[in-house]
Amino acid sequence: MGLYRAAYSQLFPPKPTFTEKDIPAGSQVGKVYIVTGANQGIGFELIKLLYHSGATIYLAGRSTERLDEAIKTITSITPTPQTPAVLKPLFLDLNDLAAVKASAAAFAAQESRLDIVWNNAGIGGAPLGTTTKQGIEGHIGVNCVGPLLFTQLLHPLLQAAAKSSSKGSVRIVWTSSPIVDMGAPKGGVDFKSIDSGKTANSNRDYSCSKVGNWFLADEGAKRWGKDGIVSVVQNPGNLNTSAYRYQSGLMMFFVRPILSEPKFGGYTMLYSGFTGDVGLESNGAYIWPFGRKVPNVRADIYQAIEEGKAREFWEWCEKKFKAYL
Repeated sequence: MGLYRAAYSQLFPPKPTFTEKDIPAGSQVGKVYIVTGANQGIGFELIKLLYHSGATIYLAGRSTERLDEAIKTITSITPTPQTPAVLKPLFLDLNDLAAVKASAAAFAAQESRLDIVWNNAGIGGAPLGTTTKQGIEGHIGVNCVGPLLFTQLLHPLLQAAAKSSSKGSVRIVWTSSPIVDMGAPKGGVDFKSIDSGKTANSNRDYSCSKVGNWFLADEGAKRWGKDGIVSVVQNPGNLNTSAYRYQSGLMMFFVRPILSEPKFGGYTMLYSGFTGDVGLESNGAYIWPFGRKVPNVRADIYQAIEEGKAREFWEWCEKKFKAYL
């Protein structure tokens, strides 16, 4: 599949074949999930798709007020499922590594296992000069460094769940973007630019962070597959979400008509978390919208992974948060 065919396939994906109907009512009782960025967009849509499952689901985000509003909205859905999920808020500010550590500790104080974490929260198109509290370029800090620290701290709970769960059901789902195919630099990540400490080129830095999520998924599969943990990356599709909040009104006038509703991105995430098409034997898989396990078209990025760039990026992130482990 060439770049232009790939772009068309993402703008106009086939209808999802894996939906909430494939998750039987009450079938996830006893399972514990975290969805970051869950108070809006595709994270919010995923929670709605899972509300009938009976799982315990933590909605993670940086505004407890908005998380509470999201929970109130979902729990008011009628008719009420026979075995509704238990929804809980979890404060998580990926812009601050100290807050990330505190959030993981708060979760661990309440739960002894974690079955799936969807690393969905992130920023895109941030203004020039954007940086995190610890002085990391904004996109890389919020989209990669913070989520990897969060996942590392939660790893013991993922291990615990894997010991008592069916093979391949414990998963980490990372979030990529359509921009990877058309906008990422050769090899995926420009290490010089991401180490600048602040946003210098919004599109380039955002695309690097989304390749970074792919790198983390692949390296996570290699490091944690032995523990029975599946690590995959999903491209939710071109969606009408707050990811475009920094873009101009003129640009959105032309872009909005070709965007899909957030619910379809929720289907991509649902597929990534539950489909039998994905497992330990396909650990590190790349998921296309709206739920397809298909290799990415960027051969240069696969080559970069083979040459150790994903491992290098993982270790680069670890150096940034070493003090917070």
